[in-house]
Amino acid sequence: MDESPVNTCMGEKQRRFEHLVNGYSADIYRMAYWLCRDKTIAEDLSQETFLRAWRALDSLEDEAKSRAWLVTILRRENARRFDRKQLELVDIEEHEPAMYEDRWPDAELERDELRQAIGCLPIAYREPLVLQQLGGFSCEEIAQMLGLGKGAVMTRLFRAKQKLALVLTGDDSVGRVLKHG
Repeated sequence: MDESPVNTCMGEKQRRFEHLVNGYSADIYRMAYWLCRDKTIAEDLSQETFLRAWRALDSLEDEAKSRAWLVTILRRENARRFDRKQLELVDIEEHEPAMYEDRWPDAELERDELRQAIGCLPIAYREPLVLQQLGGFSCEEIAQMLGLGKGAVMTRLFRAKQKLALVLTGDDSVGRVLKHG
């Protein structure tokens, strides 16, 4: 008994989708987490990203660009999150991070400080930095994903790294620098 063309087509789509999920789910989750800094929301964003990828899988023409395609879907899904829901405003002083305990190893302290510093960056700087450092994307790929020119991406990356250096060195002007881009 021969398989019908419909079943063959669906089987191929299923195979392609499984390849995407198996190959990129960890990367997509990691980037989602860096965008929202919340594990539950990152899981939801990842699921929505792959759901949208399944629906649009036929539009993916170049398998070599799968990762960038998924990151673009993730970014759009993250933006939709803000369109759907009004965020609750909180007093930032009430939510200051707890002081580090002396028993933590220095490497863990440094990682936490770096995460916190990256989290303080405006999204315009944080996003390209995360895409470059965690995602391993080139400036050209980031520019395409963000809809910017390569020069703008390079400028944002440079400024993001400058701001991180100021935060991590304890410069008093950090608050002013982060606010004013």
